[in-house]
Amino acid sequence: MAAPTATVDLSAALITVPVPIGHWLAILPVAHCITLGAVLLMLRGYPRLQAWLAIPGLAALALIDAALLAKVAADGPLTMVMGRWLPPFGIAFTVDLFGALMAFTAALAALAGGIYALADIGESGRRYGFFPLLMLLMAGVTGAFLTGDIFNLYVWFEVLLISSFGLIILGSEREQIDGALKYAVLNLIATTLFLVGVGILYAAFGTLNMADIAAKAGDLRGTAPLMTLASLFLLAFGMKAAAFPVNFWLPAAYHTPRIVVSALFAGLLTKVGIYALIRVMVMLLPVERQELSPVIALAAAATIVVGALGALAENDIRRLFGYVVISGIGNMLAGVALGGLGGISGAVFYALHSMVLMTALYLAAGEIARRGGGFSLSALGGLYRQSGGFTALSLVLFLAACGLPPFSGFWPKVILVKASLDLGAWWLAASILVGGFLTTIAFGRLFLLAYWRPAAIALTPSGPRWRTGLPLAALTALVIGFGILPEQLLALSQSAAAGLADPQAYLHSVFPEGRAP
Repeated sequence: MAAPTATVDLSAALITVPVPIGHWLAILPVAHCITLGAVLLMLRGYPRLQAWLAIPGLAALALIDAALLAKVAADGPLTMVMGRWLPPFGIAFTVDLFGALMAFTAALAALAGGIYALADIGESGRRYGFFPLLMLLMAGVTGAFLTGDIFNLYVWFEVLLISSFGLIILGSEREQIDGALKYAVLNLIATTLFLVGVGILYAAFGTLNMADIAAKAGDLRGTAPLMTLASLFLLAFGMKAAAFPVNFWLPAAYHTPRIVVSALFAGLLTKVGIYALIRVMVMLLPVERQELSPVIALAAAATIVVGALGALAENDIRRLFGYVVISGIGNMLAGVALGGLGGISGAVFYALHSMVLMTALYLAAGEIARRGGGFSLSALGGLYRQSGGFTALSLVLFLAACGLPPFSGFWPKVILVKASLDLGAWWLAASILVGGFLTTIAFGRLFLLAYWRPAAIALTPSGPRWRTGLPLAALTALVIGFGILPEQLLALSQSAAAGLADPQAYLHSVFPEGRAP
């Protein structure tokens, strides 16, 4: 289909007024990550200096994202345009509450991972570029959350994928190469589908600016192949998020790298896929999302149950947690399928909870291996006798992953079950509850075997190290805090969902005059 034609005075698109200082916050997190990554790369020969620059840098990223979130929460969405060209001609960073929440939570998870890496990544791994790759990964993740241009969403996906390839093979072991191959092939297929969808979208709309697309979608619904676009994006982002039936790559890949890399992948990468799916299907193509909702709901239910059953069957803790990631993706997909304020706010809340929880779970897996001598449930035992504090901390994380009160996983599941029942989708509500029940059995089995069962051999007590204990304790505190005091996060999630369902504030941020060129 030929692209729409219009006579446009490009000279009028040039920005002639200064950009407000506050709007620079929209691009500052990405610029910070890229700059610090380049500096760390130049310091490759100084691995210790790399580490002690990276941790303050990650802390600064969290502070920048916190300032961005505070500004967006107070003043609404903000837009920063590159190259002095007004949208839709220029590349825009447009930050709403949804993007700011995801970016800030990702920065907290990355900071925890960076501190843990001080103990988990040795000098060899640092020389091979762990910390520069981590900063570039965060540039890709943060850029995906903050961009207002769908082609640049693809670009930031590529940035995070390239850096994740480097992280997954850090160490160059045979198992890592095998996992990286599976990870790369499926993600490259998904990226290709995404790029094909972007090409069709540009041919139909003549623009790649998300606000412009959202404004024009209603007028083009009768002529543009929007259902084809929605199906392509659903498949592409579903693959990246590891939704059923294209989820098999995740448990085959996430158990191969260093545990801190697995933690960052589990906490961040699949959530970028979910973010993109929510952004495109809810804000840009809401009618098509509604028409595809039965398909999305079936995929969600299957993802929940398959993930929980996979966790029940696993003997390796890292692979078990990989299936827990998959089951959580199903809960978020359920929110997308349900739509409405309840469904989308539940998906947003669950995504924020999962970013913190899954990072913490994998870091806990690293501690289990350090204290127990490995990741195999068959060989583990006696962890409770070795450390009551670590056992209590682990139990909190396990209960949160099961969706049990009073921890953070409880509230988004309540929201999603209620939204399902309100729409009469009892079977979807049942799948969420059954998934939680099966996950509870899986974690109960893990706890009984690894913690409660007597050790087969005498274990040498291993006390906590601040480099591993501090980030794990901090993330667990967030899991407890989100559960005991959920009101603020629930309010933010509902506001984010409302902004996606009615993006007028987002459009006004991009086009202050109230109309797209």
